[in-house]
Amino acid sequence: KAEAHLYTIIKIARDEDLKEQTGKDIYFDLVDHEKVRSFRIQKQLPFSTFKEEVAKEYGIPVQFQRFWLWAKRQNHTYRPNRPLNPHEEMQSVGQLREISNKAQNAELKLFLEVEFGLDLQPLPPPEKSKEDILLFFKLYNPEKEVLCFVGRLFVKALGKPSDILRKLTEMAGFTPDEEIELYEEIKFEPNVMCEHIDKKLTFRASQLEDGDIVCFQKSPKADSGTQVRYPDIPSFLEYVHNRQVVHFRSLEKPKDDEFCLELSKLHTYDDVVERVARQLGLDDPAKIRLTSHNCYSQQPKPQPIRYQGVEHLLDMLVHYNQTSDILYYEVLDIPLPELQFLKTLKVAFHHATKEEVVIHSIRLPKNSTIADVIIDLKTKVDLSSPTAELRVLEVFYHKIYKIFPLHEKIENINDQYWTLRAEEVPEEEKNPSQHDRLIHVYHFTKDPLQNQIQNFGDPFFLAICEGETLAEVKGRIQRKLQVPDEEFSKWKFAFISMNRPDYLQDSDVVSARFQRRDVYGAWEQYLGLEHTDTAPKRAYTANQNRHTHEKPVRIYN
Repeated sequence: KAEAHLYTIIKIARDEDLKEQTGKDIYFDLVDHEKVRSFRIQKQLPFSTFKEEVAKEYGIPVQFQRFWLWAKRQNHTYRPNRPLNPHEEMQSVGQLREISNKAQNAELKLFLEVEFGLDLQPLPPPEKSKEDILLFFKLYNPEKEVLCFVGRLFVKALGKPSDILRKLTEMAGFTPDEEIELYEEIKFEPNVMCEHIDKKLTFRASQLEDGDIVCFQKSPKADSGTQVRYPDIPSFLEYVHNRQVVHFRSLEKPKDDEFCLELSKLHTYDDVVERVARQLGLDDPAKIRLTSHNCYSQQPKPQPIRYQGVEHLLDMLVHYNQTSDILYYEVLDIPLPELQFLKTLKVAFHHATKEEVVIHSIRLPKNSTIADVIIDLKTKVDLSSPTAELRVLEVFYHKIYKIFPLHEKIENINDQYWTLRAEEVPEEEKNPSQHDRLIHVYHFTKDPLQNQIQNFGDPFFLAICEGETLAEVKGRIQRKLQVPDEEFSKWKFAFISMNRPDYLQDSDVVSARFQRRDVYGAWEQYLGLEHTDTAPKRAYTANQNRHTHEKPVRIYN
């Protein structure tokens, strides 16, 4: 570390690297500099000394080596730009690096040009004038969908592609009379740009310069009869640029990859669900529902993707400025477009006499009302009598916040945060006299440290009569909750308003405490039952301890 500033890393790319990487590690540009041979050289060493090290490493005598500087172009491609001149070769490694990249990083990237004769022995580099252009050539095979680097040539700026066609067919291993098409690979970010080269124009007229890449292929035959996915180089490069391997996970098992598919970032919503359905052997792609991945939490996003709610696969994968390669899927029992017009509510049904709370999923059109929920629920639950009436309550943290009116639309009801509870309306509440009051009754304990009230268990309503004493009310509560005498004798009863308990005696008239009707929120005035919370803790809020003890819960989806 202490000596790091005294050294420069030199990365040398050679024809062999281009051949090895193109079509495997990379498709665009010429080389991945992270995967080429690097040398750690002292900055004050003359560049000529470094050339001797290269000669030892590769067996290429110094006089046959020519090094090119790379340059980042305005369109974000990275290409060999010009050869080092004799004056630069006299300098030290450290000075050269500064010429190369104005101290962007501590590396010097070079391309080593070596020419070989027919006997495969190295030759001195050819003279290069301003009229000579160094071009790199890639060959595309549409049948095999393969792109490879086949070599480089110097061409004359005023020459034409037609002058080098024989050389290119030779490089490709084609017969000399094979018709070929040429394209220039211009750029690939943010979009691929690959344009046809007119063989009759000069290289200068086609704006070709040192370091440019020419891709070529056999001219497509109209009557060949073979079907290929990407018949020409632009379509193949477009495919490569946009292809995306996506890891699909079942929403029920969000940690495990179920399968991977190679898709295109430009695939439409319909393309993607069609491929997923095919993978799962499903006839109807509309029954697939997808959910995007949250790159920060590494979990599915809370809301699924709406039917045709995004245009392309890329829109499904982008999360803020990050791109994920994970999507979650579900197989629905009905097509997603239909489901989107429906609302699913989880309703916990508390039977009048049975010990079990049953959670039902009610799926109805969004414009349905609570009355429709009750009609649907009646077909799914056991009632104490055929004429039993049901009501739906909103329960949150062991308090009842509202009785839903029958006409209330279900579209805006949120069952994620609070529990929807359905129950039979007790007989004594059905025909109240004008003096009867319906009061809230909640279980509570007092935190001895903070002297705060904590509610628990299942809240309920109780109809009380005018003049009824606590002793009479207690008897009805004990019967309703079926609490043994020994345990019930330990319970205390309090009128609670704004979280402050006022303990009651057996002779107190309960209705006298509930005279005020102007209290904001009826749930803030209630009859509190103080006793120990003996229920085991359960995570699911819908099973908030029925009466005093936790009851078993069954979930029906």
